[in-house]
Amino acid sequence: MSVAGAPCLVEYRFLDFDVPVGVSNRHVHLSGEHLARLFGPGHELTLLRPLGQPGEFAAQETVTLVGPRGVLESVRVLGPIRDYTQIEVSMTDSFRLGLKPPVRESGDLEGTPGIAIVGPAGALSLSKGVILAARHIHIEEERAKKYGLKDGQLLKVYVPGERGIIFDNVILRAKPNYKLEFHLDTDEANAALLQTGDIVKIIAP
Repeated sequence: MSVAGAPCLVEYRFLDFDVPVGVSNRHVHLSGEHLARLFGPGHELTLLRPLGQPGEFAAQETVTLVGPRGVLESVRVLGPIRDYTQIEVSMTDSFRLGLKPPVRESGDLEGTPGIAIVGPAGALSLSKGVILAARHIHIEEERAKKYGLKDGQLLKVYVPGERGIIFDNVILRAKPNYKLEFHLDTDEANAALLQTGDIVKIIAP
């Protein structure tokens, strides 16, 4: 199968389902301890809107990130609470903050730079936790098995359109409760003129 109207020198085969896009802006995941320090003891995150994956949501709470060179204000906190605090930014954000975060999967924080986080009730200084999130696809485990795909597999994603592009090294995350969605950050999305809700294709491995 090929994508109509997409001129290219190579004829690719695509898996026969559409993958919706979810563009991820800068955000923070907090541990329970750090939530209490930033927003006060006993504070619970307040739902702003649900996100694409079941149980995940954007909270009304925001924080300020303070780096060696600059500040990012009104950075959204995402729920639910995690066992660790993680800050996900784009490369453009990292220039503003004065940091050099590596591309990492969620939770892989060893060797990452730290940052200061300021909330309405307090502040904290982290020794690690800032990453450029590795682009990835969430997929239902049943669908993955149907197409011979495995959790952790690296795939290629084709983006049609005026700024059509192929994203390499896209990590597949397969779990029973996942909802199909391709996640990438704002820098990557802007380069390909992608918005949340757009459709891309997986190139058959």
